[in-house]
Amino acid sequence: MTGLAISLHAALAAQNAAVAASPHMNQVLEYLTVFILSVFVGIEVISKVPSILHTPLMSGSNAIHGVILVGAMLVLGQATTTPETILGVLAVFLATLNVVGGFVVTDRMLEMFKGKPQERKKRDEGDA
Repeated sequence: MTGLAISLHAALAAQNAAVAASPHMNQVLEYLTVFILSVFVGIEVISKVPSILHTPLMSGSNAIHGVILVGAMLVLGQATTTPETILGVLAVFLATLNVVGGFVVTDRMLEMFKGKPQERKKRDEGDA
């Protein structure tokens, strides 16, 4: 049995044990189950990606992080209590760091593929 199957089995067993609990506790357990399963699926997927594809895939995921930033701003706009506002501001801040950091890393990666300025100048003069 794989680690994912064992985790799924444990999560479902815990959820079934909490069925008799209060409805609020059941909802929290459902959210926790989805979160834990998402972590295990993410680990399984990322571990299967070859290292040569890791940086280009991370570069492409910046668009997804932009969507997460927009979602965090929308949730922050609907916040009504102080804890919701604090969590919303934290989510927007962390999503912004993630997007900016991703584009900085992508820019550095693309700079590695460019030649040195002297080499580019010689190459451009050779074409003329």
